[in-house]
Amino acid sequence: MDINFEGKRILVTGTGQGIGRELALRLSKYKGQVFALSKTKKHLDTLVATDPKIRPICVDLSDWDATRKAVQSVLPIDLLVNNAAYACLSPFLDVTREAFDMTYEVNVKAVLNVSQVVARSMIERKSGGSIVNISSQAGQAALKDHTSYCMSKAALDMLSKSMALELGPHNIRVNSVGPTVVMTEMGKVWWDNQERASDMISKIPLGRFAGWGKIPDP
Repeated sequence: MDINFEGKRILVTGTGQGIGRELALRLSKYKGQVFALSKTKKHLDTLVATDPKIRPICVDLSDWDATRKAVQSVLPIDLLVNNAAYACLSPFLDVTREAFDMTYEVNVKAVLNVSQVVARSMIERKSGGSIVNISSQAGQAALKDHTSYCMSKAALDMLSKSMALELGPHNIRVNSVGPTVVMTEMGKVWWDNQERASDMISKIPLGRFAGWGKIPDP
């Protein structure tokens, strides 16, 4: 397959580790000009050391105004990947207001915020474009001890549908991608456990998580 993003300016959020980091590297490999957003400078430093063509943006997505300013500074953007996510897992009865609020700040509000800035620029330029929101199957099926996370991803899926409905007439495609467990550093926090992993893997036809080949030894 001939994949080429030459001449395209691409913004990816949550590029410090995991899926976002690999997306940034892969999109740059396919000749896109990648702008990598993360709140953690040391992670951005290692990313740029790996691929100096990538341009880093260090900002905390939970800060609405700082995020808008940072995104506006790199316009125009042709392709946007809203990948950043936050997870604070606990039983339903133990969910705190602080954990709930931060989950929605990053997983929902930040997507709205960044997408508004990028989409408005696309509309003004009459350029069209593409926005991809990285959601999760947790937005479709409840997971134990994932109350806030599941709710936020369900909200993200509906946000994606609303965006697609309103931005489509401007030739802006909006898609939501919902992977199951991916063994990133965030994924390992919960799923690098024999009992939890075995139950989830039993529901996956391939019998494995993405990025990980087998159930860990007890």
